[in-house]
Amino acid sequence: MRGTARSIAKRLSSGAWPWILWLVTFVGVTVVMHAARYHLDNASAAFLYLLVVLGASVHGGRGVGITIALVGFLGIDYYFQVPYERWEVEKFGDWFVLVGFLATAIVATNLLARAQAEAERARQRAVEIARLSAAAQHAEALREADRLKDALLAGVSHDLRTPLTTIKALAQGIAARGDANAVIIEEQAERLARMVSDLLDLSRLKGGAFPVTPELNTAEDLIGAVVRQFAGVAGAQRIRVDIDYTRPALLGSFDFVQSVRILGNLVDNALRHGPPGTPVAIRVSAQPEWLVFTVEDEGPGIPVEHQEHLFEPFYTGASQIPDAGRAGLGLSIAHRLVVAQGGELEYLQRPGGGSVFVVRLPGVTLASTAEDRHGL
Repeated sequence: MRGTARSIAKRLSSGAWPWILWLVTFVGVTVVMHAARYHLDNASAAFLYLLVVLGASVHGGRGVGITIALVGFLGIDYYFQVPYERWEVEKFGDWFVLVGFLATAIVATNLLARAQAEAERARQRAVEIARLSAAAQHAEALREADRLKDALLAGVSHDLRTPLTTIKALAQGIAARGDANAVIIEEQAERLARMVSDLLDLSRLKGGAFPVTPELNTAEDLIGAVVRQFAGVAGAQRIRVDIDYTRPALLGSFDFVQSVRILGNLVDNALRHGPPGTPVAIRVSAQPEWLVFTVEDEGPGIPVEHQEHLFEPFYTGASQIPDAGRAGLGLSIAHRLVVAQGGELEYLQRPGGGSVFVVRLPGVTLASTAEDRHGL
């Protein structure tokens, strides 16, 4: 309580200080002029008081300045106009001096207050510009660092392809002579080759140099290609496809090869993170302007705090199962390939546990296809 009272008293004294200072100054100037008033005319007194008003306005603000102006108006009339020490004005010229002093003092006070406000706004703008400039320089430095990182990754990835191909060829030759260790070398080289390929593709995607050519395709063909991609892969029997083949084919405008990679990355992710024996479901449906593919698993799901980072390169959430040889690029590449085709990739939590990845690619209706052919 004592500290609070001291703080309040300090603020009050800080706010009262300009009033005290300029009222004391006014009194001092009045005493000096009063001693020599027989040698001063009222215009001289008005001029000296105006200087006090200007000083009070600059230091104490508009309130202090106007108060000093009003007190000065009364002081000129009482002390420096004949008859002295009386509230009377005998000559019209004296009224002119009084009114002129008050008007000039008030106008000057307002102009000074406005100038100070403009100066403060200019100072704040300068501070904001300096802050934005520093932020822009920092952002530019981050972009340059990111560009150099991508260039380094692209160069290293490209240079690693040749030795990896050589290692795989040598491992195959050794395995043909019956060395079981060569099979392990070949598997690890293949895994490293996939990682290098992902790094190179990611750098190309970020640089806008990755080819994406949307064409008219069917959703059924796309899903069929994805399922065939996993033929012979451990756990492929868990993949379940939900397509109604009795209805007309679902058409879309998308890059077939890159879309196979998108769904393939999502299915691979689901197989790795879903418990053994649980299904991985692939579904497709049509919405206005969209083909909607979903890949569902019954794994642990992804906590909310990790979901916003899910499609960032090299990110692996705390809930994910450790997997040697994985760089955390599959989902990031899938997301970038979807966006490059004008689509969307979204993560949802599966009711009852698990994950649902939703891919939206531009759809095409049979009616619009017929119109396009008719126009040709």
